[in-house]
Amino acid sequence: MQQEQIGTGRRKTAVSSVRLRPGSGKIDVNGKTLDGYFPGELHRDTILAPFKTCRLSADKYDLIIRVKGGGMDGQVIATRLGISRALVGEDDARKSDLKLEGFLTRDSRKRERKKYGRAGARKRFQFSKR
Repeated sequence: MQQEQIGTGRRKTAVSSVRLRPGSGKIDVNGKTLDGYFPGELHRDTILAPFKTCRLSADKYDLIIRVKGGGMDGQVIATRLGISRALVGEDDARKSDLKLEGFLTRDSRKRERKKYGRAGARKRFQFSKR
């Protein structure tokens, strides 16, 4: 029997932990179904894109996804990265296909902090000459 693979994905402040194990296609996201947690079809397609890239059926795996922080889009990209890392952990030969699509690249952009003496990270307070 194959053991489960764990992949962690991050994007902005969203963190997703993905457990990939052989099964019947059941996907659990924070105790809900995939459709229940991510109602948008585009989001679901983005999450399952690594399976299409590797020419695999998502029905052969059970996914247990724990995601927190960030917004919906950040959680989707973090989950996609976690699934991609778990698939590579199962079989190293998939790495080139997923890397070519950009699914193994961590988007390191984060929100810039607000600076003191400023209205925001870069915005200034209104200048008054007199």
